[in-house]
Amino acid sequence: MNKIILYTFLLFSFLSSQSAKYYSDTFSNVVKKVNAAVVTINSEKIVSNERRNPFEEFFYEDFGYGNPNRERTTKALGSGVIVDAKNGHIITNNHVVEGADQISIVLMDEREFDAEVLATDPKSDLAILKIDAKNLTQVTLGNSDNLDVGEWVLAIGSPFSSSLSHTVTAGIVSAKGRTNVIGGIDYEDFIQTDAAINPGNSGGALVNLDAELIGINTAIATGGYMRSNAGVGFAIPSNLASVIMNDLISEGRVIRSWLGVFIQDVDDGISKNLKLPDRQGALVTDIVDGSPAEKAGFKIKDVIIDFSGNKIKNSSHLKNVVSSTRPKTIPNVKIIRDGKEKFLKVELVELPKEDEIFARNSSSLPSSLGMRVENINQSILNRFGLENIDNGVIVIDILNSSIASKSGITIGDVISRVGDTEINSVSEFRIAINNLKDQESVLFLIKRRGGSIFIPLEMN
Repeated sequence: MNKIILYTFLLFSFLSSQSAKYYSDTFSNVVKKVNAAVVTINSEKIVSNERRNPFEEFFYEDFGYGNPNRERTTKALGSGVIVDAKNGHIITNNHVVEGADQISIVLMDEREFDAEVLATDPKSDLAILKIDAKNLTQVTLGNSDNLDVGEWVLAIGSPFSSSLSHTVTAGIVSAKGRTNVIGGIDYEDFIQTDAAINPGNSGGALVNLDAELIGINTAIATGGYMRSNAGVGFAIPSNLASVIMNDLISEGRVIRSWLGVFIQDVDDGISKNLKLPDRQGALVTDIVDGSPAEKAGFKIKDVIIDFSGNKIKNSSHLKNVVSSTRPKTIPNVKIIRDGKEKFLKVELVELPKEDEIFARNSSSLPSSLGMRVENINQSILNRFGLENIDNGVIVIDILNSSIASKSGITIGDVISRVGDTEINSVSEFRIAINNLKDQESVLFLIKRRGGSIFIPLEMN
């Protein structure tokens, strides 16, 4: 018996050592293939310090000495991946190079080149750079759809300092399809990983054990004030990045398709109320006038569960699937309407500008103000956690940099009066707004958090 135990222990030790050796050799081989395709990005931006020093402002105004608008140079660090060695194309995050006046690329062999920004896409936080260099190494693109949760991955980049370039960390895929991770990005479908990612890793490579690029490292979640790794990092999937990259290189912009619906996720309450089998899909809350969705016969309360063979998980997933489909295609869309499955065919068009979308939805959005409102009903009161509201319209969407946004109106506000006009419906609200064309300013009476406040809107 003792011999059996001994042999079992020795066999286990041998297999463990062989397993460790296998992963060690695998990681090493992957790094040898990929490392030269990862670059360090140094960007500089000149900013003006407008009158930061009160003493300097005093001397400047009274005696003409000093400069109240001194300029200073800020520097940013990031990473990138060579995706086309012949043409010197590098993919990285938009936030790494956004607004930069000068960008330099440092290769693994320490050669340094000035970089040109070919095109950017802030909506996905991706950018394409170009350098004029020879003897470059490019990465092999992988299929991120084939990635499994629990699969080993390596992250490569320049955390914290250019002196730490080509730092390699290992981890697993923690989750896929993460959304609502970064504010200001419209198209999110992140791979989550516990491979260490830190400031400076942005734009770097996330690769599988076949040495294929399966993600662009983009963000970290720290859970505190320290901007350092906490085992929760996010990468843009290579399949999404590849589509955007090809458009940026060939067209100088990203060509996205448009369905023309406003949507939200399906929660337990909605699923129960609409008698849905589960919480999968995207619920249509509004339809833009003249949009492909309107022409195809979509209706409010339709739940989109399948789009051209893609089973829709939630509203963010639908947005990504639609945007990645080419304009003028006619996909089959499966919906649930009144508890029954139904198929619709819709001809997609290219995504209009954001303000054009809102302007076309004239039934509920005054485009001059940049906000969308809906009538008060019990369902929407429950959605926003409101009670004891019996008149007005509720703000459910606001356009960035619009009059409404700049004036301090927020989603969930209830507008009960516009000027001297009491509001009880969307149609009354629209009429009241149309009557304000010649006024420079108007007071809105807002119900917010159990109280009422007046907010002035500068109409011009």
